[in-house]
Amino acid sequence: MFSGPFTVSIAPSCSLCGLDYTFAEAGDGPAIFAIFILGVLVLGGALIAEFKYGVPGWAHFVLWGVLTPVLAVLLLRGLKSKLIALQWQHNAGEGRSDRS
Repeated sequence: MFSGPFTVSIAPSCSLCGLDYTFAEAGDGPAIFAIFILGVLVLGGALIAEFKYGVPGWAHFVLWGVLTPVLAVLLLRGLKSKLIALQWQHNAGEGRSDRS
């Protein structure tokens, strides 16, 4: 579904079945959910590491500096693919009005 193994950009079509992904528009939804989820995980983890284990500042920098981007890409890929699958399942499209 994605252009490469470490990207969050969508390929033009599925490499297995040939499904055209031009209908897919995830927008900012996955990013917003990822920000909220990452915020809880990283802040909670940093607070636990600081107050329970007394991790020094440089270790926080190394730990969260590496873990945060990795988690962000994994979360964005999962959330974006789920949102696109839901769009396909429900035949979602642009808003339409019956009024002329």
